[in-house]
Amino acid sequence: MTDLNKSNPKNTHTDSAAEQQMANSQQVSVKAWSQKLLVVLLCLASFYGGWKSYESNMINECTANGGQMIEGQRTMLCQLS
Repeated sequence: MTDLNKSNPKNTHTDSAAEQQMANSQQVSVKAWSQKLLVVLLCLASFYGGWKSYESNMINECTANGGQMIEGQRTMLCQLS
């Protein structure tokens, strides 16, 4: 009987360790997803910033050449005078 009593606390400790490991894996999973979400948001922000920078450069180039921008439905055109 003493062997069962000795092994029983070990099982309780093992169960506690398993619960701790499961909680840690959930924390790691949440952390991994939050990092992936952050990367996606940074990629979108970078893409949008690059797009607006390109648009701004095209407008500056058009006006430097004596033209003016005409906005279409989906495109912007440079009309030279």
